[in-house]
Parts: sequence; structure tokens; C-alpha cells
Amino acid sequence: MDSTTHYLQMWADSYRQDLIGNIMPFWLKHGLDSKHGGVYTCINRDGSLIDTTKSVWFQGRFGFIAAFAYNNVEKNAEWLAASKSCIDFIEKYCFDEDGRMFFEVKEDGTPLRKRRYVFSECFAAIAMSEYAIASGDCSYAEKALALFKRIRHFVATPGILEPKYLKALEAQGHSITMILINTASRIRAAIDDPVLSSQIDDSIMLLSKYFIHPEFKALLEMVGPNGEFIDTCNGRAINPGHCIETSWFLLEEAKYRNWDKKLVELAVTILDWSWEWGWDKEFGGIINFRDCRNLPCQDYSQDMKFWWPQTEAIIATLYAYQATADKKYLEMHKQISDWTYACFPDKEYGEWYGYLHRDGTVAQPAKGNIFKGPFHIPRMMIKGCMLCNELLSK
Repeated sequence: MDSTTHYLQMWADSYRQDLIGNIMPFWLKHGLDSKHGGVYTCINRDGSLIDTTKSVWFQGRFGFIAAFAYNNVEKNAEWLAASKSCIDFIEKYCFDEDGRMFFEVKEDGTPLRKRRYVFSECFAAIAMSEYAIASGDCSYAEKALALFKRIRHFVATPGILEPKYLKALEAQGHSITMILINTASRIRAAIDDPVLSSQIDDSIMLLSKYFIHPEFKALLEMVGPNGEFIDTCNGRAINPGHCIETSWFLLEEAKYRNWDKKLVELAVTILDWSWEWGWDKEFGGIINFRDCRNLPCQDYSQDMKFWWPQTEAIIATLYAYQATADKKYLEMHKQISDWTYACFPDKEYGEWYGYLHRDGTVAQPAKGNIFKGPFHIPRMMIKGCMLCNELLSK
């Protein structure tokens, strides 16, 4: 067995064992709400509940993860039931009368908050599509597709979603552009429709034409309506983790298209640029924010290390190695994996910390809140296991 084969086998086994023996059991034990359905995510280090408020994002996110793990790692009936519980909770409590979804609800589903974004809808859609594959119930794929078409209507129709800024500043954001690639891709695995590939094409075009700025070697988070550079703190912001996540969404699509060369080139360019901006050469890990003109960042968490950019970098480097066979990406995978696994896992109580200071020390020990829960970490382990096994089978 050569060193590369040994390395990939080690990680394939590690991802699988960690998912099955650590991450999924933690959330099934401490997060699932057996009374009302769905999942809690405001969980302390030891698994105790901090807050019963439920993130609507995470009803969809864990609904997806539990079914995705069932489909690709192990046919665990408990995982399938957890997915169904989250989807049932979504359908019963999380839609407003206008067809849009809430952002936070009480544990019994009473609405608390609604935002101008459509991320709750996107995560609900991928949960339904993945559950359709896992359960064989095609009605959930049809629901996912109908919801996706509704999302597109919400995004395209002026007046439905409140703009982030007033008319004095017209802008468009990277977030919705990139999330619609992944949402469409996940739904397409369960049910095909021309609108899905059309959305992916549109998002790729927007990324290439407007958000990519070669003069900074960066993918920017916010640009003008026609890609104009906005020379403000927010306009100059680079979110390396977000860009790296986009790179693997593009690589996944390139793979679907028989490794489309232009798409691979776009994806690895984004990865290379974003790694250069994001990798902390002094302490290691992917930093939160950078300014494309190297001015001070506005965000208070700019030099922290959050859990999710690290997991996205782990996936992206494996995908880039699969796409190019360039061993530099395997070296980057080792670099990010060594640092991440040295700092984030909680060896005493299980699961991972979410928020570290720049030097890798723990900023706060909770395992979840409205934004952190069972999504990025288990998704990384599932995708990592799948990619390593694909590479080993070549």
C-alpha cells in the first residue's frame, strides 16, 4: 500500500467512525425533541440544553444530514426517523401564510422570528429531496421541487424579500448565488427538472461575471448590480470559508458534467485564491474575514476560527485533488485536517467546539446555537468518506 492510499484509507475510516460513533449519537441523544419533533441546537458543551428556541435552518439542515448519512454511510433506521421528524416539524410549524418560512420558532413551533432571506426554504428543500431518496417516497421530491420554484419566485420578484440596503446602495450578494447551486444540485439527485440545471447555469454565470475580481485575486461577498466593486468595508469583504465552500459546489457540478474543464479551472482558481487569503500562516486554520485591499476588517470576529470554514476546506481540497490529481491539494488537505483535528474536537464530551480564538484556543465551549448544529461537521465527514472511497476505488 503506497503512502497516498494509506492516507486516504485512514481518513475514510476516520470520517466514518467519527460520524457513526461521535457526531450522530451526540445529536440524536441531546438534540432530538421526542415531544414536539424536530431538533434543538442550543446545546452546551456536555449536551445539556441552553435554550429551547429552535432554528428553522436546522430543522432542514439536520433533516438533510440524517437522510444523507442514511443514503451514503449506513442504513440506520434511527437516522431516517430523525430526518422524518425534522421534516414533519417543518411542514407542521415552519411555513408562514405567505408561503415563506420562519427563522426561529419556540420548541412547540410557535413562530418567533422571520428574516428576509430564503435559506430556511433552501435547507427544507434539500431535506425533503434527500429524504425522498432515502425513503423511496417520491412525494417528498415533488415537494422539494415545488419549494425550489417558490424560492426562485421569491428571489426574482421585487417587493417579496426586503432588500438589504435602501436605494442609495444597489448590491447583490454571493450567499444566495452560491446556495442555489447546492440546493438545485441536491434536489436534482432526487427529481430532475430543467429549472434546476438552469439555476446552476445562472449562478455560475453570476459568479464568473460579477463576483470574481482578478484584480484582487478574490471572490467578493458583495458587488454592484453589474459586478461593480463597492469600495466600502462590506464591499471589500472576503469570506474565505464561504468562497472555499463555493469552490467545492462548483467542483461537484463539474464532476456531474464529466469534469467540465472550464468549471474545474474556475473552482480551483477560487480555492487557490481563497486559501491564500484565508490560511493563517502564523497560527494555522482558515480565518474568518479579510479585506481585499488589506485594510482593517469591520467584523468583530474577523480573526477568529469558526468550525465551518475548516470543514469546507477539508471537502474542497479532497475534491480538488480528485479533479486535478495535483498532490498539492492533498498536502493542503493534510494541512487543514491536522490543524482542525488538533483544535476543534472535544475529547471529553464529544462533538466539536464551534468558536476558537485566532491561536486555536476555545472562545466558548457550547456545541450549538441558532447557527451551529449538526450540519457542516457531519456533512464534511459524509462527503470526506465518499470522496476518499472514490479515490481509493480508482
